[in-house]
Amino acid sequence: MRRLLLGVVAAAATLAFAGVASAQNFDDPKEFDAAKQLLEMKPEGPAGKPWEQHLGGKEVDTAKYKKPGPYHICFSNAGVNNPWRVVGWTDMQAQVDMLKGDIASFTHADAEGKDDKQISDINAFVSSGKCDILIVSPNTTAALTPAVEAACKALPVVVFDRGVLTECPVTFVNPIGGYGWGIQTANFIAEKLPKGGKVLALRILPGVDVLETRWSAANRIFKEKGIEVVGAEFTDGDNAKTKAIVEDYINRFGKIDAIWMDAGATAVAAIEAFEDAGQPYPIITGEDQEDFLVKWKKEGLTAFGPTYPTYQWRSPVIAAVKILKGEPVIGPTWKLPQPVITQETLDKYVDEKMPPLHYAMCGCEDMPGYPEKWGGKK
Repeated sequence: MRRLLLGVVAAAATLAFAGVASAQNFDDPKEFDAAKQLLEMKPEGPAGKPWEQHLGGKEVDTAKYKKPGPYHICFSNAGVNNPWRVVGWTDMQAQVDMLKGDIASFTHADAEGKDDKQISDINAFVSSGKCDILIVSPNTTAALTPAVEAACKALPVVVFDRGVLTECPVTFVNPIGGYGWGIQTANFIAEKLPKGGKVLALRILPGVDVLETRWSAANRIFKEKGIEVVGAEFTDGDNAKTKAIVEDYINRFGKIDAIWMDAGATAVAAIEAFEDAGQPYPIITGEDQEDFLVKWKKEGLTAFGPTYPTYQWRSPVIAAVKILKGEPVIGPTWKLPQPVITQETLDKYVDEKMPPLHYAMCGCEDMPGYPEKWGGKK
């Protein structure tokens, strides 16, 4: 069984980095199948610490990167431009505080959602000579690949969250990813949708691997099951735009039976469009954001909460320190568990003491300053 797990993750790793010289393929049947297998695996690692767990995978020897501490860690961040990233960034800073004996400095550059700025940030970090290791959360996949490849020639690199098209990082840390999300959410809708029901897909932005593969996997399942998708629209993660799009589709089609989302930050806005139109609530896939979870519980929605857990922001800091100590890490792809919230587990994650834009799968409850640093109340 262990060989099977290693083989699946190795295949996923190869596929994740394949195509450096070719066009990106966000609809790869092999990656789709690999994600299905990962969803069935049992995580390995410390109990109750999913940010340190892994699904299969193998250890990478990091002895060549070993050096005396404490360490200077640099972080090139795609942005702190949505609530998910705000929660993740808070997690990351708290993780740095927990490892302050090993970390002399932690320098953050916010790319503000701009490829050109992030490329400049990475180049500045490398040329400064002040970084022992570089952590990167890429803004978009293809555009950041050359900058990450150049950085790898100068120092060890850890990539997380969104990927790049190169094998050079010591490890790429993320949950199962977009294909897994798409499989989980589309299967839920397929199980609940009445015959002949109409689905509206809401997306936030193009060109990001984890978002593109969420949609390709879901759309593959919808097509296989003969489900009608009446539209796939980009919302830019904006509540007003989301609401306007949903209202337009309700007016055009009379009834929308299900809302599929590639990110759930504007799920409540989508639901409010149905309320304003006097329509019954749709089947909906949101995320683990508290405003959605509270709304789900209050209204008794037919809903599902996929997650791209923000606890993953803890993992690259832990990995960076291990690498600089010469300790092995999972790589070249480190797959974290990707749990979901269902009707049966909803109560566990609804917490009205936390702000509406908090993400429940933060893994932050044991961290210094919780819940106040995350905007919550004791």
